Amino acid sequence: MTSRRQFLALAGATSLTTLLAVPRVSFAAAPTDQRFVFVVLRGGMDGLQTVPPYGDANYRSLRASLALNAPGTTDGILDLDGFYGFHPALAPVLPFYKKGELAIVHATATPYRDRSHFDGQDVLENGMSQPHTAEDGWVNRALGAMGASSRRLGLAVGTGVPFSLRGAVSVASYAPSGLGELKPELVRQVAALYDNDPVLASAFEEGVQAEAFADSLREADDPTMAGKGGTMAFGAAGMPRALVKSLATTAGRMLAAEDGPRVAVVSATGWDTHTGEGKEKGRVASALDGYCDLLTGLADAMAPVWSKTVILAASEFGRTAAPNGSDGTDHGTGGVAFLMGGAVAGGHVVARWPGLGSSDLRDGRDLQATIDLRGVYRSVLVEHLRLDAAAVDSGVLPGGGIGSVAKLIRT
Repeated sequence: MTSRRQFLALAGATSLTTLLAVPRVSFAAAPTDQRFVFVVLRGGMDGLQTVPPYGDANYRSLRASLALNAPGTTDGILDLDGFYGFHPALAPVLPFYKKGELAIVHATATPYRDRSHFDGQDVLENGMSQPHTAEDGWVNRALGAMGASSRRLGLAVGTGVPFSLRGAVSVASYAPSGLGELKPELVRQVAALYDNDPVLASAFEEGVQAEAFADSLREADDPTMAGKGGTMAFGAAGMPRALVKSLATTAGRMLAAEDGPRVAVVSATGWDTHTGEGKEKGRVASALDGYCDLLTGLADAMAPVWSKTVILAASEFGRTAAPNGSDGTDHGTGGVAFLMGGAVAGGHVVARWPGLGSSDLRDGRDLQATIDLRGVYRSVLVEHLRLDAAAVDSGVLPGGGIGSVAKLIRT
């Protein structure tokens, strides 16, 4: 039976750049066999809490009430290399780090240095040095450089199409809406409205097929998840963890399919922790639980193509180095990026560590950003997706002088 999510989502698919479709095209038509997932962590993830630099002499005094317990103690930091560690809630992804399939880039940020979520996310997704300087996103431009114009290789996972995926290249979209079922006769009646418009009629039909494809994958994994939905939000008030895992599994299987998409963008909120951030428990820990469900769900579903996969997760900025008076942190600068996948040269933290001394902090309050996050983008595009470096520098990440970040991608 056709669901209301099929009907309502498809009836609104009038933009040629965001048509809801996962085309069933032969594998030979794909310009690449590599997979890439960009996870946008909206709200400003606290990099000092998720990947604490506990070996810095100023860590414990600066973080004060938010300083995590030492490695080897109850609910303590999970040691990575004697200097950096994981928040204990990241235990589910620690095995990927130990296997060399997870790398961390610390003290990183886009060139944006103010504290607006709106502008910070615009720079995170436009790939430029300033907000509101592009009408399309860097991932969409990368799809164009891949030669994706004749096939939808991009997939938006969640409600709406993130700005990083918007642009001239058509992309697919998938999100469970949580709506009930509709009778096929009603969908056929609506489809008849498009009979005299071949473009919209084709889009509607492609969307029905795309959603049926997604439904078949999701329901095969867990029939109890069929028809359930919600926003991709982590934490106690966010998406149920079972649904996060189910959505990640469905999206991962779409990406793993030979005739499925090759690039996806996932948006996840829950990181704006002005209050109640907590230590081993609290808002950060709760958000990390959902985050790990997303990453491990993708990894499990993408097992057949894991060796060809890179997942990059990053936020618009980090948070203040010291806690505020509400057991939280405010908008900051330097943060962390996670790269995970079988194509990642992992098992280490990449950083030019700026230090946590009072004279080391930006404006006396923020972790300095010493690595341009766009360099991480460039590494993925050139070394993993194997795009021409000159094309990336001139069209995908214009402006010049960015360079790549070494030792992130297996060669």
